[in-house]
Amino acid sequence: MATKSGFLKISVAKKVAMALSGFFLMFFLLQHCTINMLSVISPDTFNETSHFMGTNALVQYLLQPVLIFGVVFHLLMGMVLEQKNRSSRTINYAYSKPAASSSWMSRNMIITGIMVMLFLGLHFYDFWLPEVKTKFIDGNMTGMLADGSGFRYYEELTHKFVDPIRVVIYVVAFVFLSLHLMHGFQSSFQSVGIRKNTWTPLIQKLSMIYAVVIPAAFVFIAIYHHLAHH
Repeated sequence: MATKSGFLKISVAKKVAMALSGFFLMFFLLQHCTINMLSVISPDTFNETSHFMGTNALVQYLLQPVLIFGVVFHLLMGMVLEQKNRSSRTINYAYSKPAASSSWMSRNMIITGIMVMLFLGLHFYDFWLPEVKTKFIDGNMTGMLADGSGFRYYEELTHKFVDPIRVVIYVVAFVFLSLHLMHGFQSSFQSVGIRKNTWTPLIQKLSMIYAVVIPAAFVFIAIYHHLAHH
């Protein structure tokens, strides 16, 4: 028969796994943002970097499946933990005044998380599925445009941001991402045991910087290309 201690260990393990998947996704987000920012700074460098990432066997056949697993795992584990938290509350929110002891972000992580995941579905539709079709169905592994004038990555990226509706969707999605990260960054550190008061102010500052700067950079990229190529 499972003991209370056993259930507690399982719960802690789930939170740690959730935090580790969060760290992994935040690292990927930083790397992805850096590469996309190259499209603003140097289209040629962006093309070359994208071609390397799109043809490197280690990235394509090891890191990419791990990334997809990490995204799905993070979403499902978040739902599991949220359901557990809701079922374990003995006092209804209507009477406990949660706003007095927690932020809106912490109380609505599942909402912001689902919004981000819905956006990822659109992002996969915009970029990942066409990439798979181009390479594995059409057989174009060279990364070149049809006329052979250069790499196709920059043109494919900028083409998506011509539509103003698509740009608005991306901007709204990154606002939700920012809200999700504002709590998720700090929560990940707490889940792996970093709770000392001496570290808390630094973690809070890093959390705010990361949660604002990275989504803002993605917003800037989308708006920049819309204005530059509209």
